[in-house]
Amino acid sequence: MQQTQERSGGDFLPEIVTVEREVAVFGEGPVPDRPRGPAGARCTIGFMAETPPPVVGGSRPPTPIQIPRWIQLVGLPLVLLLAWAVAGAVRHAVFLFLVAAIVALLLNPLVRALARARIPRGFGVAIVYLTFAAGLVIAVVALATVVVEQSQSASDRIDAYVTNEDGRTGNTAAERDIDRLQAWLDDHRLGRIRIEEEGRSFVEGLDIERSTRTAIDWAEGAALGIFAFLFGLVLVLVVSIYMLLDFNRLHHALDRRFPPPPGSPSLLPSVEAAVGGYVKGQLLVSAIIGTSAGVALWLLGMIGWLPAGFETYAILFGAWVAVAELIPYLGPWLGAIPPVLYGLIVDPVSALWVVLLFLAIHQIEGHIVIPKVMGSALRLHPLLVIFGLLAGGEIYGLPGVLVALPTLAAARAIWEFFGVRVALERWESGTVPVEVELEPPRAARR
Repeated sequence: MQQTQERSGGDFLPEIVTVEREVAVFGEGPVPDRPRGPAGARCTIGFMAETPPPVVGGSRPPTPIQIPRWIQLVGLPLVLLLAWAVAGAVRHAVFLFLVAAIVALLLNPLVRALARARIPRGFGVAIVYLTFAAGLVIAVVALATVVVEQSQSASDRIDAYVTNEDGRTGNTAAERDIDRLQAWLDDHRLGRIRIEEEGRSFVEGLDIERSTRTAIDWAEGAALGIFAFLFGLVLVLVVSIYMLLDFNRLHHALDRRFPPPPGSPSLLPSVEAAVGGYVKGQLLVSAIIGTSAGVALWLLGMIGWLPAGFETYAILFGAWVAVAELIPYLGPWLGAIPPVLYGLIVDPVSALWVVLLFLAIHQIEGHIVIPKVMGSALRLHPLLVIFGLLAGGEIYGLPGVLVALPTLAAARAIWEFFGVRVALERWESGTVPVEVELEPPRAARR
C-alpha cells in the first residue's frame, strides 16, 4: 500500500509499507526478497515481471473443470453414442489393444524392478517377456501332458465300464449300477421313477469310438480358429512390448498434463495398482480353490468314500476347477460339472458326495477365501459387475468375460482420479417462467 507524503521543496515521494514473509500462491514458504532500485525503493513491477511460473502440483488441489448443462444434455450423449459406434466397428482391434494394455500394466512392476538394478528398460522388457514365455511354455507342456494322459486313461475306463460284459450275467458294469440304483429307488418307495429301461438304452447306444472321432473332426475343423487365435496373441505381445517401452514417457506426459492431487498417486500407477491387485487376487483364489478341490477328491478316493479313479484323476479335476474359477459367478458351477458327471457314470450314488463336497468348497470360498484374498480389490457394485460380465460376453464371448472385470477395475481408478477434476454444473431447481397474456379487467374496458 502506497501513501504520499509532502516533503520540503514541494516534492511528493512514495512511501512503501513492506509486509514481511508474504506467502506464495502456489507453494509453501515466504516470497524471496525483492531487489532494490537506485533510489532505495523496491522495484515491485520489475520483480513481478521476472517471477518464474508457479510449480505445478503444489499444496492446493486442482480446480475442477465444470461441464456446462448444455454439454451434459447434448454433448455427452453424442460422444457416448459415437464411441459405442466406433468401438463396435473396430471391436476386434479395440479388444486386442485392451488385452495388450492389461498385460503391460501387469508386467510393468517387474520391468521397473529391473530398472532399479540399473538394467536398461529395453533389456528389462526382453528379460521379462522371455522369462514369462519360458515359464508359460513349461507350465502348459507339463499340464497338457498330465491332462492328455489322464484323459486317455479316463476314456479307456469309461469305455470298459459301458462295453465290457460280465461272462456270467452278460451285463456291463454300467447296467449293473443302473439295476442297483433302480432297486434302491424301489426299496425307498420311489418305484414310480423308472430309469432302468432308459438307462440301458442310453448305455447300449453309447459309442465311445464314434464320439472320439467326432471330437477329432471338430478339432481339425477348428484349426483355422486356432491360427486366428495365435495371430491375435502375437499382435497382443507386440503391442504390449511397445506399450512397456514407452511406459515412462506416457507416465511423465500424463503427470504434466494431469498432475495428481496432493497426497494422491498419479493416474498410471493408480490404474496399474487396480488392475494388478484384482488379477493377482483372482489368480490366487483360482489356485486355492483348484488345489482344495483336487486334494479333497484325492483324499475321498483314497479313504474309499468315492469309487476308484477319483484319486487318479484328482489333478485333472483340480486343474479344470482352477481354470473355471477365473470366470466370475459361473466358474464355480462349471468347475463341478466334470467330477459330478464322472461320478454319475462310475457310481451314481457317489455323485451325491461330489456335489456335497463342491457345495462345501463354495461356501468356504464365498465366506472365507474371497473376503480375505480379494478384499477391496474391485470395489464395484454387484449389479455393475454382472452388467460388465454380460456386456463382455455379448461383445466378445468368453474372452470378453475374462477381460471385463480388469477393465472395470481400471475404469474405476480412472473415474476416481478425474472425479476431483471434473464437476457437472448443477441443475437449479425452481419454477420455470412462462409468458401468459392477461386480459384487462372488465371495469377498465368500460
